[in-house]
Amino acid sequence: MASLVVSITLLSLSLLHVLTGVYSATFTIVNKCGYTVWPGILSSAGTDQLPATGFILQPGESNTLAVPTSWSGRLWGRTLCAQDSTGGFSCVTGDCGSSTIECAGRGGAPPATLAEFTLNGANGLDFYDVSFVDGYNLPMTVTPQGGTGGMCNATGCVVDLNSACPTELKVTSAGEDESVGCKSACEAFGDPQFCCSGAYGSPTTCKPSSYSEFFKSACPLAYSYAYDDGTSTFTCASADYVITFCPQPANSVKSTNGQIPLSTDPSAATRDTSTNLIGAVMAVVSAILIVSKH
Repeated sequence: MASLVVSITLLSLSLLHVLTGVYSATFTIVNKCGYTVWPGILSSAGTDQLPATGFILQPGESNTLAVPTSWSGRLWGRTLCAQDSTGGFSCVTGDCGSSTIECAGRGGAPPATLAEFTLNGANGLDFYDVSFVDGYNLPMTVTPQGGTGGMCNATGCVVDLNSACPTELKVTSAGEDESVGCKSACEAFGDPQFCCSGAYGSPTTCKPSSYSEFFKSACPLAYSYAYDDGTSTFTCASADYVITFCPQPANSVKSTNGQIPLSTDPSAATRDTSTNLIGAVMAVVSAILIVSKH
């Protein structure tokens, strides 16, 4: 009996180690838009794809995902999606070209607002940002929950830029005049000085343009062009993250400067998921030990 108890105890502790080691964070993705959003997720090269790479969120819905340690990738929202008569799935903005709700290793077509993450990077810190380098299609914020070290600040954009998008950057739905997305200058014109490529492929030669300044003035915490690192990359350690589409009722650029709360409460550094998991495993171990005494 004693050997059985020891074996089960070691198995339980091994399970605890595996589960807490593989999953380092949770992403809670929330849709506060007044319309349906289909999130897409793409892992970076060399990083396994998550089990879910695309799904649907009706207005007011959320979905929580467990994300492995050292995961790196991006998340975005697809809009105006539908299935055709053959069952093929596509979206007007952010489409990943998979013909299904799951993106399955494919990235979103510009324009699309991106949330980008590198978990457990240099010095054990998570690096995250909200980026308009691939353009903009909807408001989005990233908010750390708990966490220590780094800045642990919320970032993103809370305003609707589609209505104010310069005409030459606008994307409209077929047969409609209303803008549903706003291209980056690189996507719209392909000019190296906007794309930070060729002779402009360094921070010293690639400077903000009037187009990137449009995005930056409205949403000062978001990436507005490729070398906008200094004011747009944030760090935190041991945090979970809430990614919110349309974090507040749609605002015009004139009504707000895109500011969002800069800090979160760092007192909850221990994740509920880890705490619950540890408690459950230790409860099993305790129960086994009690039984062994009888």
